[in-house]
Amino acid sequence: MTSDRLATLAGDLRRASETRTPIAPLTAEHVDLTMADAYAIQLANVAAVVTGGRRVVGRKVGLTSKAMQDQLGVSEPDFGTLLDDMVVLDGGAVAVDRLLQPRVEAEIGMLLGTDLAGPGVTLHDALASISRVVPALEIIDSRIADWKITLADTIADNGSSGLVVLGTAPISPAGIDLRLVGVLVALNGEVVEHGLGYAALGHPAACLAWLANKLGEFGESLHAGDIVLPGSLHRSFDVSAGDTVTATFAGLGSVTVRFEGSTR
Repeated sequence: MTSDRLATLAGDLRRASETRTPIAPLTAEHVDLTMADAYAIQLANVAAVVTGGRRVVGRKVGLTSKAMQDQLGVSEPDFGTLLDDMVVLDGGAVAVDRLLQPRVEAEIGMLLGTDLAGPGVTLHDALASISRVVPALEIIDSRIADWKITLADTIADNGSSGLVVLGTAPISPAGIDLRLVGVLVALNGEVVEHGLGYAALGHPAACLAWLANKLGEFGESLHAGDIVLPGSLHRSFDVSAGDTVTATFAGLGSVTVRFEGSTR
């Protein structure tokens, strides 16, 4: 796809975000949109907002569990970029009119203590790079109307990123088998989802290794201090104004977010 067409599609997604008005799937009209094209659109939009003053604080890996792949009809992971103004601290409130079509998922957040660059990153390398883990909720969102996305659509749309809610007491992963960390997710006090760390490619650190190697294909890498989300441990679910979501992780603690304001 030509650079002009890619720039046009990137602009369409930026305007959808700015106006909070979802657009038709990119692939509905541009059936030749490849994964490489989609990542080019994502990275171009990240570069644009960084030039405008926002700051990259990490990455998210998406579609790493069978539950999420089945829910969205895809068969491989993707990644998106986390920016400083996406971060919400535990117990915070989110105005729903800041988002378009929010859904929530619980994840084991990983804070890096060292740089990590592909290719060739192994599970062992990824584990060694994690300095702290923290309970997290990702609020995913889509600039594509009605979540009618293909893999290329969600990649171009920054991995359907929205916001990330982080616990305020990260702990060392030493002695914790992240595969076996369980989570219960409550919506307005009622448990609606549950999962294990194993759901994310068999090990959250395997998602980290995949991410580092994938980023390496684009000449990008991970850095000490980055936040990395490895993907949901369960199916995502819709939220609206008035909702409160709490995820309680075995051995890691809990994280809560409230949704305020009127829906559009």
